[in-house]
Amino acid sequence: MLAGCGVAFAALLGVAAFAPLPFAVTEPGMTADVLGEHEGEPVISVEGAETRSAEGELRMTTINATSPEATVRLSDVVSGYLADDRAVLPRESVYPVGDSTEEIREHNEEQMRSSQDDAVAAALGYLGRDDVEVELNLSDVGGPSAGLLFSLGVVALLDGDGSGGDLTGGQVVAGTGTIDADGTVGAVGGVPLKTHAARDDGATVFLVPRDECEAAEGNAPDGLRLVPVDTLEDAVASLRALAGDGDAVPSC
Repeated sequence: MLAGCGVAFAALLGVAAFAPLPFAVTEPGMTADVLGEHEGEPVISVEGAETRSAEGELRMTTINATSPEATVRLSDVVSGYLADDRAVLPRESVYPVGDSTEEIREHNEEQMRSSQDDAVAAALGYLGRDDVEVELNLSDVGGPSAGLLFSLGVVALLDGDGSGGDLTGGQVVAGTGTIDADGTVGAVGGVPLKTHAARDDGATVFLVPRDECEAAEGNAPDGLRLVPVDTLEDAVASLRALAGDGDAVPSC
C-alpha cells in the first residue's frame, strides 16, 4: 500500500514538473534617466519656460517578466524562488488585465499615458507654474510606476533645488512610485528587483513609496540608500537635504 502511494506521489511530481503553472518569473529590467535622452530624444521636453542643465541623474526603474503566454514550469518556479535577482509572482498580479500580449500592451500604454498626465500636473502644481507645455517620451515602457520620477524630472529641469543648484546634487538617484495629480505617491510592486536594477546602473539613492520600505529592505544591494516618500513634496525635500549633509533625510 505504501509502495503504491509512493509511486503515485512520484508520478504526480513528474506531472507537476512539466505542467504549466499560473506564475510569472520576474527580474530587474532597464532603467532610464528622465533628465537625459532615450532612443535619441529627450525624455522630458519643455516649451514655454527656460530649463536647467542637469548635473546628476534621475533613473526610473522597471522589471522584466515572462510573457502571459509563456509556459512557467516547476523548475522555473523553484529556481526563481532561490535566486536573489529573480522573483516568482502569481501571474494575475503581474498581468491583472488581458489574456494576450497585445491586450496587456494596450492596457499598460494607457496606464502610462494617464500616469504621465498626472506626473506633469503634480510637478506644475507643486511649482505653481502655468502656461508650460511638457511632453514626456518613454514609449517602450508601460504602466504607472514611473510617475514619481517623471514629476521629479520636471521639477529638476524647471526649478532645480529651488536655490540655484541641481536637485540631485550631482548624484545618480533612482526610484519608483505612482503619483496622483495632487502629488500623492503610491506603491507599485517589484521594488526589490528595481533596487538591483538601480544599483547596477550606478544609483546610490533609491526613492521608495513608504509602504514598500520593508519589501525594499529585504533584498537591497549594498551601497544603495533607501529613502521613503509619501508625496512629491517629501521626495523633493529629501533630495534637497541629500545635496547638503544628508543628516535629516529619512531612511527605510
